[in-house]
Amino acid sequence: MPRLEPVDEEFFTTAPQRRSHVLDLPVSPERVWRGLTASNPLWWCRLLTVEYASPRPFGVGAVRRAAVLGVLRLHERAFRWEEGRRQSFRADSANLPLFRRFAEDHLLEPVAGGCRFTWTFAWEPAGRRHLVERTAAVCSALAADTRRHFDGRPVTGRRSIEQG
Repeated sequence: MPRLEPVDEEFFTTAPQRRSHVLDLPVSPERVWRGLTASNPLWWCRLLTVEYASPRPFGVGAVRRAAVLGVLRLHERAFRWEEGRRQSFRADSANLPLFRRFAEDHLLEPVAGGCRFTWTFAWEPAGRRHLVERTAAVCSALAADTRRHFDGRPVTGRRSIEQG
């Protein structure tokens, strides 16, 4: 798989493309954290399949394999880990040459009645401008699935990644 360029925390503010989704959820931060660190994290996201390839306990250096729509496959590594609060992953490699760099950050903060989950995606495309909109649409779909899951509403069917 083609290698991607490494990133650090600064990439979330300097990347050419960034999308943050702030979700106020009616559940505890601990419940969301359990979903982020399950053997199959983010299982409720219809467009995404993720699994940890590292043994527990997870932390900086933990490896995940992710697939988007079963087509794009990413090998990701945690580069920031604050147990119960925050985790950041960078893509080390991908099967398709869509990105020069890609990273995501999950931040949990307690708020009255639940938690605030901020899911940030940052990327540098590898020259394909039309993929910026599609990548942003996939990120939005993942956030929408997360909101529906933790709001207690069923998530069914597939969501289109086309913007309209």
